[in-house]
Amino acid sequence: MQSSHAGSRRVVITGLGAVTPVGLNATETWAALTAGRSGIGPITRFDATGCSARIAGEVKGFDPEAVLAAPLRPYGDEAEREPLTAVFTRKDLKKFGRFTHLGAVAAVEAYTDAGLDAQRASLDADRMGVNLGVGIGGLPEIEATHETWQQGGFRKISPFFIIQIAPNLLAGQVSLLLNLRGPNMAVASACATSGHSLGESAAAIARGDADVMVAGGAESTVTPLAVGAFAQMRALSTRNDEPERASRPYDADRDGFVLGEGAVVFVLEELAHAQRRGARIYAELSGYGASADAYHLSSLSPGGEGSQRSMRAALASAGVGPEVIDFVAAHATSTPGGDGEEAAAIASVFAGQLDRIQASAVKSMTGHLLGGAGAMGAFTAVKAIQTGVICPSINLDNLDPAVAATGLNVTPNTAVERDVRGALANSFGFGGTNASLVFQRLG
Repeated sequence: MQSSHAGSRRVVITGLGAVTPVGLNATETWAALTAGRSGIGPITRFDATGCSARIAGEVKGFDPEAVLAAPLRPYGDEAEREPLTAVFTRKDLKKFGRFTHLGAVAAVEAYTDAGLDAQRASLDADRMGVNLGVGIGGLPEIEATHETWQQGGFRKISPFFIIQIAPNLLAGQVSLLLNLRGPNMAVASACATSGHSLGESAAAIARGDADVMVAGGAESTVTPLAVGAFAQMRALSTRNDEPERASRPYDADRDGFVLGEGAVVFVLEELAHAQRRGARIYAELSGYGASADAYHLSSLSPGGEGSQRSMRAALASAGVGPEVIDFVAAHATSTPGGDGEEAAAIASVFAGQLDRIQASAVKSMTGHLLGGAGAMGAFTAVKAIQTGVICPSINLDNLDPAVAATGLNVTPNTAVERDVRGALANSFGFGGTNASLVFQRLG
C-alpha cells in the first residue's frame, strides 16, 4: 500500500460493525471495553466437562434474523428489481455457518453505519467490494455434520454443508445481500486474518480497484475439537473458577489465552468518494505492513523481530515516523511468551517515544477472536482516535518483569482519556504471519 501522503488514493473508515462477547453491536462493544468489562464465562455451547479449559468468550443473546431480515435497498430504486428489499429469511439462514451469521450481521451494521444503503441509487455496485476473512471456518458445522453422518449415513448430510463451512462464503453471502459487485475475496491467515483483510482492502482502494470495501473478519470455533486441541497444546488458560479474570495479558500470572468468537467489520472508502457523498469519517487507514517471522509455527521470533518489521513497514507505508503514534493496539493474547516478545518489539520500534505512547490488550476482555482478532484490535485503535479514550488491559495485577523492563505503558485496568492523533494495530498468527495497520486522524 502506497503512502496516503504521497499523492495516491487515500483510504478512510466510514462504517463500523461489531458482534463480540461484550456487545451485539459496535456501540455496546465500545461501552463495555472502555468500562473494562469482561465477556468471558463458562462455556455454554457444548458440555466441556473433562476438558482442562472450560471457559470462553461467547456471543450471547445473538439473533441474526433480527438484523439480516431487516429491509435494505442495495439495488437502489431500480423499479424492475422486485422486491427492492434484500432480506435473508430464517430458512436462508440455515444455509449459513455461525461465523457467517456473526460476520454478516457485523457487515450490515458497518454498511448502514456508513450511510451507504440510503445512497445506493447513486453508487456504482461494480466499485464496491468485499474482503472478509476467517481463520478456521465452519468448524461447528463440520463437527455437527460428522456426527449426523455417523448416526444417519450419507442421506442425512445437509446439501448446504459445503456453503456453511467454506471460508469465502461469508464474503460471498455479504456480496449477495448488499449487491457488492467489485472485488470479492477472503483472507485466511490465522489470527492475522482480519488485519490482512483490512490492509489488502485498503491497498485495493489505493490502487484504484474499488472505491468502497467491506472488510474485516469473523470466527466461531467454541467447539469441542477447537477448545480440546488448544487445551492439548497447553495454550489455553485453565482459570475456570475465575473466567472474567482468566485472560490477563502482561500479567506475571497469566497461564494462556481464552478462546473467543465474534466479528468486526469496517467500511473502507476512498477519501474523495466519501467526501462527495458527505460521509462521516472515523479515521484514515494510512499504512499497512505485513511480514513473516520464518522462525516457528506458533511462537514469535525472539524480540519480536518479525513483528518489528511489520510495524516498521506500516509506518513507512503511511509515510510517518514513530512520533505520530500515540497508541498501539497490541496483539497480546495472554500467553506466557508472546506478550513479552511483542512488548519488546513495540519498545524497539518506538524507542525514544515510550514516555509518551500507550499500548493495551483488548483480548483481556473479549478473549481471542482468532480470525476476527486483527479487526477487533483495529476497532480499538479507530475508536481511540475518534473518542480520545484508550481501553484498558484488565486483570493486570502483577506486571510481568520482562514487560516492565521494556518501559511500555500497557494501560493497566482503567481506560485513559487522552488525545490520540495516530494509532497502530497489530495482529499475528500461527505460521509466523504478521499484519500491522496505521490509523490517523484525518487532516
